[in-house]
Amino acid sequence: MTTEKRRAPAGAAVLRDDITTAIRRAVMQELAQTGYGRFSVEAVARRAGVSKTAIYRRWRSKLELVLDMVSAAAGKRLPQLDTGSLQGDVQLLLMVASGALGHPLASQIIPDLLAEAARNPQIAETLQRALRDYQVRIGEMVIGQAVDRGELPAGTDPSAAIDLIIGPIYWRLAISRSPLDTTELTNMANAIVAALRITCAGLVESEAPRMPAQ
Repeated sequence: MTTEKRRAPAGAAVLRDDITTAIRRAVMQELAQTGYGRFSVEAVARRAGVSKTAIYRRWRSKLELVLDMVSAAAGKRLPQLDTGSLQGDVQLLLMVASGALGHPLASQIIPDLLAEAARNPQIAETLQRALRDYQVRIGEMVIGQAVDRGELPAGTDPSAAIDLIIGPIYWRLAISRSPLDTTELTNMANAIVAALRITCAGLVESEAPRMPAQ
């Protein structure tokens, strides 16, 4: 009985995972340092220690390379946000968002890509889709759990609720770029939960059908 060693088909390019990882890391670093406007495949290749050909085997252009990075970042597995209460879930979500927005690379890349999105429809569409998908997943998790526990009324709009949760911390860290300590984060979570309970209850009540006057 003989065994045969399988060979890759002739001419097939084997895309090594370690090279792909090195390229992705270099893309993040290059975007943070230079911004999208001065970003180039040549610079990424030098930083990753690979040839331009290795990059073009995976992505056809710098735009496709950056869009793929955005989509990959948005598609990462979400942490389990289930502490047993809306208060705990919101505080944990704020901690996760704070860590992400405060990362040295993200704090440089996100504002630059948002500015570039105003000039490039493809980047704008990819960012909007990624953010919308992320918002839907977070809303289904955090707001859905709060509704199931009876902490928020049925009919609460998850998308609007997540806007209220993420908006303040995004403004603080990505726009005004002011540091946020643990006490401030806790106070922010308390204020957001109080606002959610009042606002969501009011919205659901206003949308409920009214009985005609007898």
